[in-house]
Amino acid sequence: MPVYLDYNATTPVAPPVLEKMSPYWARYFANPASPHLLGKEAQDAVDQARQTIANLMGTTPQELVFTSGATEALNLAIQGVALAYESTPRRHILISATEHKAVLDPALSLAQRGWEVEVLPVTPSGLVEPDVLRRAIRPTTLLVAIMLANNETGIIQPIRELIPIVREAGAFFLCDTTQAAGKIPLSFQELDIDLAVLSAHKFYGPKGIGLLYVRRRSPRVSLRPLLLGGGHERGLRSGTLPVPLIVGMAAALEYALQDLPQTLASLSAKTTLLWERIQQVSPSARLNGADAPRLPNTLSVIFPGVLARELLARMPLVAVATGSACTSAKPEPSHVLLAMGLSPEQARATLRFSVGRPTTLEEIERAQHYLAQALAELKLAHR
Repeated sequence: MPVYLDYNATTPVAPPVLEKMSPYWARYFANPASPHLLGKEAQDAVDQARQTIANLMGTTPQELVFTSGATEALNLAIQGVALAYESTPRRHILISATEHKAVLDPALSLAQRGWEVEVLPVTPSGLVEPDVLRRAIRPTTLLVAIMLANNETGIIQPIRELIPIVREAGAFFLCDTTQAAGKIPLSFQELDIDLAVLSAHKFYGPKGIGLLYVRRRSPRVSLRPLLLGGGHERGLRSGTLPVPLIVGMAAALEYALQDLPQTLASLSAKTTLLWERIQQVSPSARLNGADAPRLPNTLSVIFPGVLARELLARMPLVAVATGSACTSAKPEPSHVLLAMGLSPEQARATLRFSVGRPTTLEEIERAQHYLAQALAELKLAHR
């Protein structure tokens, strides 16, 4: 029987989420931009979902822009801000070295178009130090992008210490909260961030729907749209709104955040048990970011002397990852782990395990069994 331990890559849609989405596929199917009664019913569903998400994330509905996912939202945030302010003296952008490729690649695209993009180094624990940011930020800095929780390691950045530095410099702060939402308490306004990103499929919602939070006051953030044609989402993201997905995103966020303290305790207990079981079959295994604050569900584990891809191939019934699901098809070692000072060999020896709400003790025991078998087979093969 397979064991799914890749919840940072994606999650199953929760049954109550499916139930709430169901009527909007065929019964309430109208385009929410249409002026007739059926269109209004669809628009009402969108408005209600937007309000629900705003309430849960500590913001206002007017500050939320629906997108196709986190990748589009991050592109809109980075390139949209750059386009809106390209005629100003602020043409310097700072991003942390462990950001998702959906941040690194748009920033690289801007660098190729004349923007000055600087990468902030991280400590061996994967953290951006406030002093490093303070030295790097300038009067010409427009945007600083530092994620809240890393998708590969689960490491949580000290953004409460970093944001005042950005605020003092008059720059905007973009926080990728894709992995953090639904796993730790989170409020956009309470954190005092300017731009933030969510993706529903990371917290038991459907794929194909995400959003961008855009601060509208003190300071107001201006964006130029990347998609034109209809002026939807207050002109920031044209395209017919996917009503079932939007309804599902709101329902999923409600589901993920209900009884959050108990959920966090449960995830943490499962992760602790999984780590104990891994150590039993591989005493030399090491945990990346062991001394840093981390998400309660994530383990980034080095198996010294082992190629993670070979280990993965020998336990096909265990769903884990060699890095980010968005880049794990590439043979290069993880840029996140290299930025933390790991050697290419150590990076290639790393597997990411991430548990979820449905993970059971039986699954953890089965994963231990499959892992022990795979390690034994590799040892025999390399004699």
